[in-house]
Formats: sequence, C-alpha cells, structure tokens
Amino acid sequence: MNGPPTLPPNSAALTEEDERDAALFRSGDHALFDRIVQKHSALLRGLIRRYVSTEEDAEDVTQMAFARAFEHRASFRGEAPLRTWLCRIAVNLALNHRKRARPLSAVGKDEVELEEIASFTSALDTAKLVAAELWRKVEKHLQHLPPKTRLVVELRLFHDMAFKEIGVLADCSEASARVNFANGIEELRTVLDIK
Repeated sequence: MNGPPTLPPNSAALTEEDERDAALFRSGDHALFDRIVQKHSALLRGLIRRYVSTEEDAEDVTQMAFARAFEHRASFRGEAPLRTWLCRIAVNLALNHRKRARPLSAVGKDEVELEEIASFTSALDTAKLVAAELWRKVEKHLQHLPPKTRLVVELRLFHDMAFKEIGVLADCSEASARVNFANGIEELRTVLDIK
C-alpha cells in the first residue's frame, strides 16, 4: 500500500474551479465524472483503507463511494469542495463496511508506512528510533478512541487534512475538530506514556 495522499493546506476553501465543477457534476457530465474519479480515487482509497481489512475491500468501497456520489449528485450543493463531499461519502461507507466486517485487528499491522510513522511521531513528538514499536501501539489504541475522535485524528495525521475540512467530514465545527484532535493526541500520549 502506498503512503496516504496529502492535501494542500486550507483544502476546504472553495475555488472558482470547484464551483464550475460542482455545476457540471450536478448536471451529470460523464467526462467530468471520469476526471473526478481519476483525480480523487487514490485519496478515497487511502482514506477507506484505514477502516477496512483488505486492499480488495478498499477498492470495492471506493467504487461504491463513486457510484453513490454519482447517483446522488443532485444533492451536492457545492458549499464545500467536491473532494470533501466525496471523502464524507467514503468515510460513511467505510464505517458501515467495517461494522459488517470482521474486527480491524486482523488488518496487516506489520506493513508500517514511513509517511505514517513520520506523521504520528511528529504529532506525538517522539524520536523516530522508537517509531515502529510506537506505531503498533498507536494502531492498537486508535481502535479504542471514540469514533469521532478517531476519525479526526486519522484525517489529520494520515491525510494531513485541514481542520475546516475535517469538521465537514466529521460533522462538527472546525473548533470541535481541533478539540477532538487535541484530546485524541493527549489520550495516545498518555496510553503510550510519552512525557
């Protein structure tokens, strides 16, 4: 699995291109939809992969997310970037898939991504020498965070999303996303006994 795609800072700000694409998307422009799939599939697959057991499941849920988005394109209001709306659909489908599937503990925890190690060691302020061991502990404990806190922490650490966009995806305010992130990181630091 490749490292998670990162988003530019302040990625929740609407641009003229976003507004134009929103109008074309709602109209059912198939050529635009194909470009949207190409542009956002890696992001969605990486996001979904954090919640499902296998690469095959991630691919299936990614395809379902795009199908659901196209089916419900008329409900996309364009108040946030299309990417944010797609991510929200993907997260909801991934969480639903996870509820129906076996526990996440069976996911390949030995596949430690260097970018993921760098993200959480930076956030937790730890040395990279202990990163691999910490990674196993963090992955295990992430499952025990409250669902919204876990989502916020993962979106920020592994997908480098802006808090404004995280708020949209987690159905909370930007301030609440920041608080959930701080609480989640503090809980991880406490469990991992990081001073």
